[in-house]
Amino acid sequence: MPVKILDTRKTVPGLRILEKYAVLAGGGSNHRLNLGDMVLIKDNHIAILRQQGLGIADIVHQARNKAPHGVKIEIETTNPEDALEAAQSGADIVMLDNMALNEMRRAVNMINHKAIVEASGGVNLDTVRAIAETGVDWISVGALTHSAKALDISLDLSV
Repeated sequence: MPVKILDTRKTVPGLRILEKYAVLAGGGSNHRLNLGDMVLIKDNHIAILRQQGLGIADIVHQARNKAPHGVKIEIETTNPEDALEAAQSGADIVMLDNMALNEMRRAVNMINHKAIVEASGGVNLDTVRAIAETGVDWISVGALTHSAKALDISLDLSV
């Protein structure tokens, strides 16, 4: 199955709906529209919870127990071992954040379809093919919305 290219929530204030629609029209997919669409456990959350003695599995279980029924749980990881632990703990989506290609490939192999695997960070036109070839399911590209160039349109009247 081909990899999905996803946008992020990094959009111009007031233009999110239009920018997300533009991604769909261009053949991409939307990651999430707002914070209520899924639980996304980021690095800062993990750092705080680790100070309280929680590991990746504890964090995923806690999120699952507190999230409304059916809401997907995604967790950001920075190494293959944490990615595997997240998948084994029941995360629906495991984000590989700013990992080197060899680490991504290793994480994908370790997870072995136990969760959706998303690559994020450092993605651009020069890196996207190599990232896709690691076997990830999704690739998030913030530049689809936060760095899109505006079309220069003007209206000139002749009188």
